[in-house]
Amino acid sequence: MTGEMLILVLLVITALGFDFTNGFHDTGNAMATSIATGALKPKVAVGLSAILNLVGAFLSVEVAATITKDVLNIQQTSGDGSGELIGGITPTTGLLIIFAGLIGGILWNLFTWLFGLPSSSSHALFGGLIGSGIAAIGMSGINWHGVFAKIIVPGLLAPVIACLVATCGTWMVFAITKRIAESRKEEGFRYGQIASASLVSLAHGTGDAQKTMGVIAMALIVTGHLDSSSVEHGLPFWIVFSCAGMIALGTYLGGWRIIRTLGKGLVEISSPQGMAAEASSAAIILTSSAAGMALSTTQVATGSILGSGVGKKGAQVRWAVAGRMAVAWVTTLPAAGAVGAICYLIANLLGNVTGAIVIFAILIAASAYMYWRAQQNKVDSSNVNADWDESTNSIIPAETATTDTPKTPIA
Repeated sequence: MTGEMLILVLLVITALGFDFTNGFHDTGNAMATSIATGALKPKVAVGLSAILNLVGAFLSVEVAATITKDVLNIQQTSGDGSGELIGGITPTTGLLIIFAGLIGGILWNLFTWLFGLPSSSSHALFGGLIGSGIAAIGMSGINWHGVFAKIIVPGLLAPVIACLVATCGTWMVFAITKRIAESRKEEGFRYGQIASASLVSLAHGTGDAQKTMGVIAMALIVTGHLDSSSVEHGLPFWIVFSCAGMIALGTYLGGWRIIRTLGKGLVEISSPQGMAAEASSAAIILTSSAAGMALSTTQVATGSILGSGVGKKGAQVRWAVAGRMAVAWVTTLPAAGAVGAICYLIANLLGNVTGAIVIFAILIAASAYMYWRAQQNKVDSSNVNADWDESTNSIIPAETATTDTPKTPIA
């Protein structure tokens, strides 16, 4: 096996690892409110979400096409030389840029999961790629027009639009059903929640699984194993199947820490609010996927849940928790970018193959440590719906917290 092929293999493994973290990191986007209101039992909810993520991943390649050409500026995107590397970039350099960017995205995903912060997996990935691209090539290594048009602008607008849509939807739901008894209203809307949450899961599969497909496709284009012109017409089946399977597996295992934050920590939510939030999220995510916009499902879902609280008269919204999330959103791109840049510099300093092995080992060690930390104060299906402790705003239920409880570093 050549050095270039070894790096490619490690990159594909890492990309699928990112897809796995994306799955459990974003399960709460679809199922947190359904779990919180009792519309679905926790294990049933994550199982249903996993199946629909799997199906959704096969429905479109628009977002995957966006990833291959609108983030990194390492290959020609048009003309006779479409797909060829720009001057000064070797296939190995291109692979290391993508590899380091993936590591930045994974480590930020795990860090925010540890503290129950529903940050954007999409922006973590983009931030990692941008950071490693700048470290390798400089500012010219980034397609800034694509980044602003397809990532930053939608990222700024999406949570605001989702919040407004969910606010209006929630107000309308309660206005229309004000003469219906609360018990009947809750029971009826729980069935509606199952449908709307399922639609969000399907939408999540059409968007987020494709981001990893796009990264793998970009690596194959860089090494000449895939024709760039073929991406818009479809990807090799093994890429689609493996990415769909990994995001579904991650979803099934359940990111309980983030599910708890979205379901219990942000808003004390009822079934009508949950249905309004989920329906708003699904509509926005599906629309953006069709347009090829690599939108953050986390920001859309969080904006919708906030809107469901604002739209209900007298509802309790924990703005301290919302503020903590907002800070995590703002820091995601630069933080993941910094990790991606550092990983590229380490790999480049140590030499191509050796450097790739070293940063892969760093990824494994850091991931294992954060998983171990999470097990010290475990959140799972048995305590995900425990009462929220407003005195600490910690994701760890008070009855299970220990002196070693991770404290949220972002206030």
